[in-house]
Amino acid sequence: MIQQTLIPHHIAIIMDGNGRWAKNRNQLRAVGHRAGLKAVRKTVQHARMIGVKALTLYAFSSENWKRPEQEVSSLMSLFVYALNREAKDLHKHNIRLNIIGDTSRFPIQLQAMIDKIQTMTCRNSGLILNIAANYGGRWDITHAIKNIIAKVESNDLTIDEINEDIINNEISLYEQPAIDLVIRTGGEHRISNFLLWQIAYSELYFTDILWPDFDRDSLDKAILAFNKRERRFGQVIDS
Repeated sequence: MIQQTLIPHHIAIIMDGNGRWAKNRNQLRAVGHRAGLKAVRKTVQHARMIGVKALTLYAFSSENWKRPEQEVSSLMSLFVYALNREAKDLHKHNIRLNIIGDTSRFPIQLQAMIDKIQTMTCRNSGLILNIAANYGGRWDITHAIKNIIAKVESNDLTIDEINEDIINNEISLYEQPAIDLVIRTGGEHRISNFLLWQIAYSELYFTDILWPDFDRDSLDKAILAFNKRERRFGQVIDS
């Protein structure tokens, strides 16, 4: 069992490999996405049990709309299914659901479901589960800049007052613990436009494990690797 004091406060995961997992089994990509949902359930449960304060999962990027229409439709249906299936369980376990991204492009049914579940769980004090849906790091920063410009135009803010803290307060997840650890499954070694502002000093961990095969032992292994890192945040630490 990992020692409680060594648990990262905030973990973010790029869940990659559903399609390849399905292809390896001569199955449709949709089968891989459904298998990935089971991995989500296991990961959320384990993160809650070991004391992670916030968990952010990259579910659907703003670039994913470029995928085949049938796959996008399947992902939307799976999202609705997952929210409908998991809502009561999330609430039961004191988990607060938070969706980040531009949800305005989603079907009305899905938008209503998101609002309903976020409202239902908003006062829960346990794990914060952030789902990045129709999210992109560049979109996030652009959205923040637009908000800041609006404040300048309304004379609520001057240009000279703009600093990193002002920008940070307009970025998604600003009110949550800083992201300590970013995990990417599937063997790729890139960030893919995920939380570009928020992970400036996060530790990065890459694994060849395809997302549907990611389990509690996989998460523990990533956390153990995290604890071997020396986090300097740009400073020089005397040995």
